[in-house]
Amino acid sequence: MSSWTFGIAVVVALLALLPFAFVIWATIATGPETAYRLIARPRVGLLLANTVALVLITVPICALLAVALAYLTERTDMPGRRLWAWLCITPLAVPAFVHSYAWIGLWPSLHGLGAGVAISVVAYFPFLYLPVAAAFRLLDPALEDQAASLGLSPAAVFRRVVLPQLRLSLCGGSLLVGLHLLAEYGLFAMIRFDTFTTAIVEQFQSTYNGVAAHMLALVLVICCFALIGFEAVLRGRNRYARLGSGVARLAGITRLGRWRYAAMLLPALVAVFALGIPAYTLTRWLVAGGAKIWRMDEIGLALSQTLLICVIGGLVTVLAALPVAWLSVRKAGRSSRLVESCYYLASSMPGVVVALALVTVTVRVALPLYQTVATITLAYVIMFLPRALVSLRTSIAQVPVELEQAAASLGRSPGRALLATTVRLAAPGAAAGMALTSLGILNELTATQMLAPNGTRTLAMAFWALSGEIDYAGAAPYAVLMVVFSLPMTWLLHHQSRKIAGR
Repeated sequence: MSSWTFGIAVVVALLALLPFAFVIWATIATGPETAYRLIARPRVGLLLANTVALVLITVPICALLAVALAYLTERTDMPGRRLWAWLCITPLAVPAFVHSYAWIGLWPSLHGLGAGVAISVVAYFPFLYLPVAAAFRLLDPALEDQAASLGLSPAAVFRRVVLPQLRLSLCGGSLLVGLHLLAEYGLFAMIRFDTFTTAIVEQFQSTYNGVAAHMLALVLVICCFALIGFEAVLRGRNRYARLGSGVARLAGITRLGRWRYAAMLLPALVAVFALGIPAYTLTRWLVAGGAKIWRMDEIGLALSQTLLICVIGGLVTVLAALPVAWLSVRKAGRSSRLVESCYYLASSMPGVVVALALVTVTVRVALPLYQTVATITLAYVIMFLPRALVSLRTSIAQVPVELEQAAASLGRSPGRALLATTVRLAAPGAAAGMALTSLGILNELTATQMLAPNGTRTLAMAFWALSGEIDYAGAAPYAVLMVVFSLPMTWLLHHQSRKIAGR
């Protein structure tokens, strides 16, 4: 049983590494001289400067904002803490390109690096808030008490005791934000801010899979790997687990006193920019468009195709992640960790690189698969495998292996024993992984545009087409539907983050 499972996991890992292999192949096929000439252009230098500046400015702001909000909602007596915590996560229900659409609806001249940073912060800070808030809930306050007993001020305790314990959460969340910034297309294309992703898509659309697009993809992948390596260095190898007798108690609540109500200004201001502006803009365009923008035949078709592709992509991704999730728990070892690392490596690549790789492979090697459901589903599997893997691994770990052994002792084959026990009991985790994967698919734009079969028109594609035609009123219903269907999945994220700490 384990040999078959490992074989399936290896096949999935090899498929997931197709984009990485494509980048290497494209570099070799281009030749060193041509590759150098294409990469050393001033245009590439400008794109690199824009991308580096965007990451270096946006990520620290997101980190500061996330720490401040997490502290207020988890460790103080600020009124309405649970409501504010939910509102800090809700911006994830609004796709990044819808945030951009909402902002330029109010300020049409908005563009450039400043606009990119401002919109990116409100769109992506929840990716940092979630792990930091979870870390605050899990911190042992005994260390803070000991530091205070040594005469350290509250500010010094926070700086020297609390912040170092948040390093893992800050590094992981910052990496996630940075990778999203490198991969994002719609947000920056709408405000006319050039990044590697926007340039690759434009190059693909103008020359259809040209060599220049391949070389831009190479630089983008190098940026991704550099970001991953930098995060690993910052994370370090320090120990963060508590060691000692007894159990960690819950942290006490800091009394804000006269600042108790004033503290609400920060989350309120964030909610205005992250939720109020999209809500206002969408409402304004819905009212301006009236009933005529609700073309139910077109909207119904886009909604049905979106839900279908989300279900197919989510289900296949969960099934693809199941073998390695089982191996990582039941047969943990060097081989299973290697296969698992391939999954994470592949998912770190931007959607535009994944799409470009699959376009090249299908056109050159398997033309009948070009722009088919199978190809776009494979793209979703490559991009969103970790979302399903994390949920599945957690659920499988909670199922005693003795149940599988008992089922096998009653005469069932290893496969049937696995299905009757572990797979059945891990179903809630599989459902959560499918929901999180579907959230990514629902809001995915670049790969869907490049790989979707002819005639496909998802909510994101329809929104992008209409907003590109400056028909902002006509695009509003599609944006509203994306937000409405994303809200339950963001609630699931919030619920899981609190469940980690048993709350």
